[in-house]
Amino acid sequence: MAIQLARLAAHAVRRGHPWVYREGIVRPPQGLAAGAVVDVVDEEGRPLGRGLWDPASPITVRVFGGDEPLDAAGLARRITRAIARRDGWFDEATTAYRLCNGEGDRVPGFVLDRYDTVAVAKLDTEAWRPHLAGVARGLGRTLSAHGVKTLAIRLDSPAPDGRKIEMIFGAPPPDRLSVREHGMVMEVDLAHGQKTGAFLDQRENRARVRSLAKGRARVLNLFSYAGGFSIAAALGGAEHVTSVDIASGAHASAQRSFRENGLDPSKHTFASADVFAFLEQAKKRGESFDLVVSDPPSFAPSEKARPKAESAYRKLHGAASGVLAEGGIFCASSCSSHIAMEDFVALLDDGTLGRGDLCVRELHGQPADHPTVPAWWEGRYLKFVVLS
Repeated sequence: MAIQLARLAAHAVRRGHPWVYREGIVRPPQGLAAGAVVDVVDEEGRPLGRGLWDPASPITVRVFGGDEPLDAAGLARRITRAIARRDGWFDEATTAYRLCNGEGDRVPGFVLDRYDTVAVAKLDTEAWRPHLAGVARGLGRTLSAHGVKTLAIRLDSPAPDGRKIEMIFGAPPPDRLSVREHGMVMEVDLAHGQKTGAFLDQRENRARVRSLAKGRARVLNLFSYAGGFSIAAALGGAEHVTSVDIASGAHASAQRSFRENGLDPSKHTFASADVFAFLEQAKKRGESFDLVVSDPPSFAPSEKARPKAESAYRKLHGAASGVLAEGGIFCASSCSSHIAMEDFVALLDDGTLGRGDLCVRELHGQPADHPTVPAWWEGRYLKFVVLS
């Protein structure tokens, strides 16, 4: 079936953007099932590509370039190419990374992460669901050749037992396992954790914090979750790390990871508290830290939420700056795609921070295993700003 696009939507697809929103379709078809393969054409009927249909999503079509069929075998070959693209990128010191970054690998809607011998897939659209069994069969040999013994899928909502993961093939995946990042051991909660189990996009930034922590007496990690930045700072030489997160269960995972790395968690602080309340009280107590890392959840899940998110970022950055020691380092991060890098940097100005002694020394995004395509600006979501 041919899907005709309005002028602006056609222009975006022609540039390489992989999404077609419902309002960009001239006459959306009725009754077309999720996963149906459609031909995308412009207003004159000229072909733009082929895609998978999802009637329940605002992103109604995920567009694939090239002439390869969008059957299970063709989709599996696209994922296999993404996996092969990463060959030689990692050694035994890093056992967790992204194998396929969906739109960024020109496989829109399909994400695949590796955690040692377990691979976890996440579907960003129901359009993949009818093809999943065939795709999994097509990936079996490739994953096995790369040392992956289990393929599981991340569930949109927890199963009755609370687990967010379901096996596709191989041995049943464990609820938790340990992986390595540049030699650092980190526990991953496959059954109940965020994303596919961990925030792999911050891997290289965790390594940066490990380097920055050398010689730092006191480090503060805000929204610490499973403690990745905290472990990195302690391994880097920080004398004392304070991890702040509202979820006490995440601290238990962090403490296990501390021990796996030969670190004594009792020598560090794990505060189960609201970050804003913690910062307010820390300032009242006159506390200061030589390195502060702020990595909150997305404050702007939509464009509509952007003004409120910008206000929240300013409040957070100002409060974090208030406990940063003179000569300290502030690492501020955001995963909100609706706020671009330059706009995020603007939320770290002197007026917001309440001081004029900090300079932007580094700007970073997501690592190489999270690629994007030029027209897909939404894929360049991660910002990590280092000020000192």
